[in-house]
Amino acid sequence: MTKLNIKNIVEDLINTFLHAGEISLQLRNKGLIQRIKSDNTPVSNGDIEVNKIITNRIKEITPELPIISEETPDNKSKEDLKDFWLIDPIDGTYDYINNLEEFTINAGLIIDKQPVAGLIYAPSKKRMFYSYGINCAFELTNNKTIKLNSSKNFNKDDIKFVVYSNNKKPEIEKIHKKLKVNRCVKMKSSLKFCVIAAGEYDGYVADPRAYEWDIAAGHAILKHAGGKITDLEGKEIIYGKKDFRNPGLILKSKNIL
Repeated sequence: MTKLNIKNIVEDLINTFLHAGEISLQLRNKGLIQRIKSDNTPVSNGDIEVNKIITNRIKEITPELPIISEETPDNKSKEDLKDFWLIDPIDGTYDYINNLEEFTINAGLIIDKQPVAGLIYAPSKKRMFYSYGINCAFELTNNKTIKLNSSKNFNKDDIKFVVYSNNKKPEIEKIHKKLKVNRCVKMKSSLKFCVIAAGEYDGYVADPRAYEWDIAAGHAILKHAGGKITDLEGKEIIYGKKDFRNPGLILKSKNIL
């Protein structure tokens, strides 16, 4: 495979993400058409349209790379995937279909089973996050580009984590206690990765629940902003696993590595 210019690829995709975000909001304003998938989760015409916009552009830019998307069966049966894209066109579908703000549009580039680039856009919040290498993670908002630094606002006396649910399981409570977490805020979607990368929160602990397309983009962005993601035993997360299932995760900002 020809050596990729990852920076150019990511920057080329930013306008596509901004456009897809506008389309997602327009479709929601018109009234979404919804159905329940075989796994008993909802999907809408907005998910499908955003998926089409993102995947079509990625195919144009990197035609040699397989694309694995939550909303299509393409390439999901392939074995030994090493270099590929992971796409979640709408992460946080509940928020999307219920006129809430925390849904995101996601694409992560995997090379040699590792995340090397990520793009996440939160259309309702007008926050565009992207990265393409160590110390090369950014947020574009209000026409300003800000370099992300996960340690920017760290305060060892006020360690703040995001949580998926206010009803934390004992094993998650145990990790929080070990890391001296003293404040938690409930948050949905891959926005969790982004606010940790931006230094607004310090970490997140997740059950073995999500799929690789849920975390790839956020993993890249947080890693490139100085943070770290491991499984619950501190082991590295690799991609291209069977069924694309994730183990439990710990996300941490730079200062609590």
